[in-house]
Amino acid sequence: MCLGIPLRILSVDSPERGAVDLDGAAQPVDLSLIENPQPGEYVIVHAGFAIERLDTDEADARIRLFRELR
Repeated sequence: MCLGIPLRILSVDSPERGAVDLDGAAQPVDLSLIENPQPGEYVIVHAGFAIERLDTDEADARIRLFRELR
């Protein structure tokens, strides 16, 4: 089983490619499945693809849960 982790979009380099923040490091990501992605938004990333957009409150709640599991 894999977990989809909420990550914040750092940049949108093209309609299909961008970078997200993964613990302080920019990680490339495929944004082609997200309509009109914008820097600062949170997305769920699985296997290098952003598959779902999250609002900030939901992303913060999920991030807190992941931190509690550490």
